[in-house]
Amino acid sequence: MSSTAHHTPHHTPQTAAHSPARTVLISGASIAGPALALWLHRYGFVPTVVERAPELRTGGYKVDIRGTAIEVCRRMGVLDEIRARSTDMRGGSYVDDAGRTIGELPADIFGGRVEEDDEIMRGELARILYDRTRGDVEYVFGDSIAALDEDADGVTVTFDSGAVRRFDLVVGADGLHSNTRRLAFGPEERYKRHLGAYISIFTAPNHLGLDRWETYHALPGKLVCVYSSAGESDAKNLFIFSSPDELPYHHRDITAQRRHLTEAFTGDGWEIPRLLGHAADADDLYLDSMSLIEMDHWSRGRVVLLGDAAHCSSPASGQGTGLALTGAYVLAGELARAGGDHTVAFARYERLMRPGVEQNQRMAEGFVGEMTVASKWKIALRMFMVRTLPKTPWKNLIAKKIRDGIQAAAHAVPLVDYPAPDAAGTPGRPTVAA
Repeated sequence: MSSTAHHTPHHTPQTAAHSPARTVLISGASIAGPALALWLHRYGFVPTVVERAPELRTGGYKVDIRGTAIEVCRRMGVLDEIRARSTDMRGGSYVDDAGRTIGELPADIFGGRVEEDDEIMRGELARILYDRTRGDVEYVFGDSIAALDEDADGVTVTFDSGAVRRFDLVVGADGLHSNTRRLAFGPEERYKRHLGAYISIFTAPNHLGLDRWETYHALPGKLVCVYSSAGESDAKNLFIFSSPDELPYHHRDITAQRRHLTEAFTGDGWEIPRLLGHAADADDLYLDSMSLIEMDHWSRGRVVLLGDAAHCSSPASGQGTGLALTGAYVLAGELARAGGDHTVAFARYERLMRPGVEQNQRMAEGFVGEMTVASKWKIALRMFMVRTLPKTPWKNLIAKKIRDGIQAAAHAVPLVDYPAPDAAGTPGRPTVAA
């Protein structure tokens, strides 16, 4: 089985009937997968991460780390690195068709952040987690799961490369369009609910000269944002547009993605024609629906889903990364606490995570409408509020109301104290083996 990254020797799983889980295959090397691998290794499990992409994917937009996820990152030992690579955004502004500033707001109000909350580019966080784990965890890039054959003692996994291996457990941490979910639970259409909007992002030259600043332009049913974060010479261009029906294309068809993006914004003003020109050349363009994944159960036998694969809350929630990090912490902790008994651990994991997940999904439903205001008069009212808020005596109360809802969702999953890894065993030794 070929790998372009660190490759450790194959570990033969225990095959005694009902033996505790030790070897774990994780599909997906974005955020949830490497975070889970970090915790599992600390608890003495033997994780392997398989990723379809030929190398670590470092693109994407800025993501929030707040609420429970802050403490999870502290316990992982990566919080200082996140701080060092913070976007350090100063604020944002709304502009009209002519590029004139309508109003400005500080970054904390835009992001609903308080105290220790921070923000980092998704690719930077992926790199931090990968660098923390690649010396201890087997990563296999450029491959994917083709088939799962579960029996009483484990799962036989056939890969696209033709390799066949045995694992005690399989975790799908492979996102909204999870291949693991499709193989173990059935077609995506059973679980995906379109929220009526699409989001696209790509990197382009920073021709607006932005410095840790984001500039928004709102249109009926659409929103465009250009921003540049700390240490970045380029800019990220983010487009959101309403679409009651799902667009007909495959999620890996970049040509179709460019076409749909261009069709949605053709004829619009401000800097949009120039930005669409950059989209034609961007090698990291991403477009996908704002959708939820809603499932009655996140596990089936020895297969369990994590992060967006289990419960995507869409980018509208701003909580997908936090839920992925927290879910990885909870899933690994419950497996360690249950002594490798996956039936007990999976049930506890879901019981702890589900109420908070559902709270964040409901929040996302409301935020999609806020991002794609349908009428000109509602946009005008929004711009009036943006322009006058900094001058109003009750601005702190309004800002607090915005933050309170976001913070409640960010703290919706309770933080459980699991046994310290050094109390459970030492890395490399299976603390859960019979």
